[in-house]
Parts: sequence; C-alpha cells; structure tokens
Amino acid sequence: MDWQRIIYSVPGVLIGFTIHEYFHAFAAYKLGDNTAKDQGRLTLDPIKHIDPIGMIFIIIAGFGWAKPVQFDQNMLRNPKRDKAIIAAAGPISNLILGILFIFIVKGLWLIAVSGKNEAIYNILDYITDVLFYCAYTNFGLFVFNIIPIPPLDGSHIFLSGINLSSEAENKIMKIGTPILYIILIIQSRTDYTILPISNIVEKIISIFF
Repeated sequence: MDWQRIIYSVPGVLIGFTIHEYFHAFAAYKLGDNTAKDQGRLTLDPIKHIDPIGMIFIIIAGFGWAKPVQFDQNMLRNPKRDKAIIAAAGPISNLILGILFIFIVKGLWLIAVSGKNEAIYNILDYITDVLFYCAYTNFGLFVFNIIPIPPLDGSHIFLSGINLSSEAENKIMKIGTPILYIILIIQSRTDYTILPISNIVEKIISIFF
C-alpha cells in the first residue's frame, strides 16, 4: 500500500468533499429550498459532510462518497432546471478548486526553484506535492461526478434534460447505482479501465503544465 499517496491525498479529499457538498447545499438554498440549511449542511465544516466509510474507501480503493445533500424539489422555483443546477454546483466547484490549487502549485514551484536555501526548497517541495494531490483529487471528483451514471451528479443533470416521470427516474436510479458499484469494483480489482478517470484528469493537468 502506498502510504505516502494516502497521506498526501487526505487534505485533498477532505477539502474536495466539503466544497462539493457545500455548493450543493448553497445552490439549493439560493434556489429557494432551505432543507440543507436546516440540516446544518450549509457550512464549510468537514464533519458535517464527510462520511467516514466513504472517506476510507476513496483513499484506499480510489472511490468513495460524502454524505449526500438533501433537497425538496417542491420548494424549488423551477424544479427540473434547478435540480440540474444543484447537481452541477458540486462538480463545478471541484473543477474551480482544482484549477486554483494548480496555480498555487505553479507559483510555489517557481519560488522553490529560484531560491538557494535548501531547507526552504525541501519545505516548498513537500507543500507543492500535497497541493498537487489536492488539485488531482478535485479534478478527479469533477470528472467522476459528471459521469451520467446514477447516483452521480451527471445522471441528475442528464435526466433533467429529458422528460421522464418521477417513477421512471427512480427506477433508473435504482438500476444505475449497483451498476456503478460493479464497474468501480471491477476497475479497482483488475487491469480493465472502464471509466478512464485518471487519463482524463492527467489531460486536464497537462493543460496547465
């Protein structure tokens, strides 16, 4: 087990999950639903958003989950449109956060290589490694969550664009969730790449370097 990768990944996972769920809650609140706010989810406190088991899984197995933000679609001004906005708010926040971390990494790296103090270089080198993992994790959360497979955010965005009954949507959600888990288990236990998340993340990062 790569303990260095696990240790470096923890800050990115904590920040990524927290920001992701916060912006789901924030979008719902701004669109007229107080459910998440009343449940204490409109906060940047990680404890309110992190699911301990989901956290362990994403660090060890490469996939996991946070506590899902709940909302009442009957409270939304335009339920079909607003559901898509709420769903998109989480992944988009991770994309923006990933870009922010990448620019910080680039800035610190320039400072590190331009200096002559070896101690400062080593400290900055460690910090940039951690921040790079933060960027990688958030890009990963963005890519993973826009996949249109239930219960991921991408499925909610996709289903909002087609005219289906609530019953049909619920059936798709029930079918899609086990399919997603099967895909993730196969991918984590074998050499088969069904969802090329890492490849896409690396292509995104290559844009900035």
